[in-house]
Amino acid sequence: MNDRPTGRPDRRTFAIISHPDAGKTTLTEKLLMTGGAIHLAGEVKARGQTRRARSDWMKIEQQRGISVTSSVMTFEYDGLTFNLLDTPGHEDFSEDTYRTLTAVDSAVMVIDAAKGIEAQTRKLFEVCRLRSVPIITFVNKVDREGRDTFSLLDEIADQLALDVTPMIWPIGMGGVFEGLYDLAENRLLPAEGGAIAMSGLDDPRLDELLSADGVAKLREEAELAQAGYAEFDLAAYRHGDLTPVYFGSALRDFGIPELINALRDLAPSPRLQPAAPEAVSPDDPAVSGFIFKVQANMNPQHRDRVAFMRLCSGRFKRGMKLNQSGTGKAIAVHSPILFFAQNREVADEAWPGDIIGIPNHGTLRVGDSLTEVAGAVSFTGLPNFAPEILRRVALADPTKTKQLRKALDDLSEEGVIQVFHPAIGSQMVVGVVGQLQLEVLISRLQHEYKVDAKLDVSPWDTARWLTADNDADLKDFAGNHRNAMASDRDGQPVFMAKDAWELNYVMQRHPGLRFSATKERA
Repeated sequence: MNDRPTGRPDRRTFAIISHPDAGKTTLTEKLLMTGGAIHLAGEVKARGQTRRARSDWMKIEQQRGISVTSSVMTFEYDGLTFNLLDTPGHEDFSEDTYRTLTAVDSAVMVIDAAKGIEAQTRKLFEVCRLRSVPIITFVNKVDREGRDTFSLLDEIADQLALDVTPMIWPIGMGGVFEGLYDLAENRLLPAEGGAIAMSGLDDPRLDELLSADGVAKLREEAELAQAGYAEFDLAAYRHGDLTPVYFGSALRDFGIPELINALRDLAPSPRLQPAAPEAVSPDDPAVSGFIFKVQANMNPQHRDRVAFMRLCSGRFKRGMKLNQSGTGKAIAVHSPILFFAQNREVADEAWPGDIIGIPNHGTLRVGDSLTEVAGAVSFTGLPNFAPEILRRVALADPTKTKQLRKALDDLSEEGVIQVFHPAIGSQMVVGVVGQLQLEVLISRLQHEYKVDAKLDVSPWDTARWLTADNDADLKDFAGNHRNAMASDRDGQPVFMAKDAWELNYVMQRHPGLRFSATKERA
């Protein structure tokens, strides 16, 4: 069903999005197992060695049982290469998730059958909608007591303004769960495993294989669903207007093969990427890509820094030189890597849709475009967001100021925290969008950099980047508001406000200045 590209290998580059505790990490593992990438949950065999394969590798992630970084996992399935980007579910890490979603061609939205659409799910969906990212919905945990199937489907349709097409139907939930029925392929998927081909819902073998109540309810509900919901339309799905819905249980492996086959057959190949002066096609011969994430200390024993690049066009080969948009300089990529969580493998080549890691020493930044032809293109849509929490950083040991600066510089390059240097005073200020990021910051300072620090309350509540058409206006404003002025890591002026009222007041008093809540890399 998928339109295969000609002349280049095909890819499925997708993210998994969900509210915390919907089962995203378990689903990630089961997809990898179904794809043959791992053989036991939590393990992977690569180059003859058994290694840990959990995507939650950071210390605080293991302690708290949550994902706070985006991991990349590449695996093969049925002749295709799948690039799975596992994103943080917690809303405090929405920035990292937003930038990750710029690097995918489709997404799987995981919903808890007992809870339905939750707040963070809705936020992540809206990010996908901004870029028309196609979404396959997986309703998880049907082996437990859950909400009525129709109410779940109606909620998806109503709250997300999407057409829904049920592709799999649960035969009961919780204690009366008997399996799944594949509406698309007319197959019974019994709870004990396997798949049995059926002629349709009226197949008499259903009466032999299911309880009387189970088969009666299946026929009634499935026929209503097929009549009441939209037929699947591939073009509508790929445009982001319709979501095919699959029911199952990641923990018990129900519906997982059907989900991965849907990604294979329905999810799009690498798509056009927004850029200036014009969008970039995966069929363009020149190599191009953009950095959507930088991760420091994936291996804490080697103070490494890896930039994650989404390849958008061309055939990338190890050792080739690419021009960096931020500096205009050419860099040679000698040791590109493919990922399986924190495990890595040298990539001799890569194709559009692939995610490769580029080890570097702070040269590459989030938002940088890399192109084979100097100055040919600049990818758009990877902004920094104004922080909602500002804190001063105080050291327990003042002799470790140099280590602190290095650590904050590394972590700001990842795009998760922002560092501001006030015009008055030497104490640095960190900005984040969520409280949990502050906990992660302190944990990483301690475990990765051996720096003990605390975060003091600052007099400011939020920050805005300042620009003006008239440099004199900007200079006058900065001179008159030195107590509230700072610069970011690029040296761009930043106004720090005590609260929303002050911000609005100052903005009204200075209409010639632009107070921006986002900043996009040039």
